[in-house]
Amino acid sequence: MHHFRSLDLATLERVISRVSTRLKSTIERPSAPLGSRILNNPDDIYKHNMWDHVEWTEADKHNAQLKAAENSKVHIPLGEQGKFDTEAHHYWDRFYELHEDKFFKDRKWLLLEFPELLPSDSKSQERGFEGEMESEHQQRHSRTHFDCTSDHQKNEEAMGLTYPGQHASFRILEVGCGVGNSVFPILNHVKENSAFLYCCDFSPCAIQLLKSHPDYDHSVCHAFVHDICKDEGSLPFPPQSLDVILAVFVLSSIHPDRMQGVVNRLSSYLKFGGIFLFRDYGRYDLSQLRFKKGRCLSDNFYARGDGTCVYFFTKDEVNALFTNAGLEEVQNLEDRRIQVNRGKKVSMHRVWMQSKYRKLHPSSPC
Repeated sequence: MHHFRSLDLATLERVISRVSTRLKSTIERPSAPLGSRILNNPDDIYKHNMWDHVEWTEADKHNAQLKAAENSKVHIPLGEQGKFDTEAHHYWDRFYELHEDKFFKDRKWLLLEFPELLPSDSKSQERGFEGEMESEHQQRHSRTHFDCTSDHQKNEEAMGLTYPGQHASFRILEVGCGVGNSVFPILNHVKENSAFLYCCDFSPCAIQLLKSHPDYDHSVCHAFVHDICKDEGSLPFPPQSLDVILAVFVLSSIHPDRMQGVVNRLSSYLKFGGIFLFRDYGRYDLSQLRFKKGRCLSDNFYARGDGTCVYFFTKDEVNALFTNAGLEEVQNLEDRRIQVNRGKKVSMHRVWMQSKYRKLHPSSPC
């Protein structure tokens, strides 16, 4: 009895020590989400390339609004706008033919900001002591999610369904995967678990480049060409079969009139309890303010010089987009940072949105 009591006390002391250390370290530098490098002294601004959790002044907001209003005064003529929607896949195909895999960097921050991409057993290892302190609600959610997953797998087998990744216990879909800047950081962490990653893009060139990467492994990943804006065309897995959907800088490239339909369709493939992870451009980001007159398609929606398009979101718009699809808000954050060019001594305001929305369980557990 004394042995067990000592063990419990030792475990408790260890956890308390870790929590105390964590809290002390986060007084000046909060932990994820959204980074932990805080600019407390303006004189230090050129010491790093990026500063997190930046508070905008009223002057910052006013100047940003003026610049956006100015570059939105002149719209691309209606007669010319249709091509940016109907020919979007051609513009992106040319983009990847030109840049191949040299334009974007691998998103090594993914698992820090989105630990939901890891199967539950891996998450507890990554989180360390936080896994030991998982709440009763989270444990109950995990158990229910596992039970539902098992029942769905049994139903699929009974119906004779076969598809790539069918026997995986954890399934992820990345939409708009490009050449794999999210794919390979994910694969490096989940390939030893019973997880499977689907990834799609409507650029055949991007998918070809992704599949030719030396780390692409068809036993744990299935890459395919697919236009998420189109109703027709089946996906290589049944409805309610995915644990996670990841959309990083992809919904912004879609015409605003199509976004809700895209999120609605994708959400139908989530299991109950599954989660939709989203990161994209926020309103008044530097890239919005840099547009010249004549590149605006509609409010906060622009066409770049290469024909690709981009929309800039607010928190309320993101929330409406996902809750209208029947999902429950888990996280909806505005990520404001200062990006620094230390060589030229220039600082720039960046704004991104980061959100997590869960598919609600019906009245019955499964």
